[in-house]
Amino acid sequence: MSEENKKVTAKPGNPEGGADVKTGGVVSADAALKTTAKDTRVDAKDAMKKALYKNAGRGERKREEVAVGDIQSKLICVNRITKVVKGGRTLRFNAVVIVGDKNGRVAVGNGKAREVSEAIKKAEQDGKKNFKTVPVVNGTVPHEVIGKFITSKVKIMPARQGHGIIAGGPVKAVLELAGYKDITAKCYGSTNSTNVVKAVIEGLVQLRTKEQVDKARKSV
Repeated sequence: MSEENKKVTAKPGNPEGGADVKTGGVVSADAALKTTAKDTRVDAKDAMKKALYKNAGRGERKREEVAVGDIQSKLICVNRITKVVKGGRTLRFNAVVIVGDKNGRVAVGNGKAREVSEAIKKAEQDGKKNFKTVPVVNGTVPHEVIGKFITSKVKIMPARQGHGIIAGGPVKAVLELAGYKDITAKCYGSTNSTNVVKAVIEGLVQLRTKEQVDKARKSV
């Protein structure tokens, strides 16, 4: 057998290097350690990116829903904020989240941070501090109402049982987390997600049930 075809076996006490049994080539211990460390760093970096930028697509973020006990939250949008300072530019993110229990309580929260995940957490905490109670009668609204916020208008109309929620993305998210099942909504004016969501909540707060109206009349 020729020397080229011989397999080189590493000696246990040899600190200079080991042998690659498959190829017959000798690989140093330092090189092997460097390669392993490099692979570990690459794997850790990829895992960090996946965890930080999970569901980075705009369409996927809008559908993201997280349940926290009886309270659920939906991410409406994430906006990138760039501020020019003396040393350069600072990049931050602004998240808008809807929080509700699907039982007549709903709120909108805003959060800003240097990382997307941190901005979402802050928005959820902000929403939990500002819950609004809205009336839900047989899965729909008691009467027609128009909510306004700056240049956005949302017309909310009751619907019969089995009709479902007929509304756009941000509006539908608010109505679902508020607990409505049969309702129709139409947006007018500005379609900015943040303004539309706030207009919906302003409209829902104006709703009054029949019992509330009767009580107010008797008290006069």
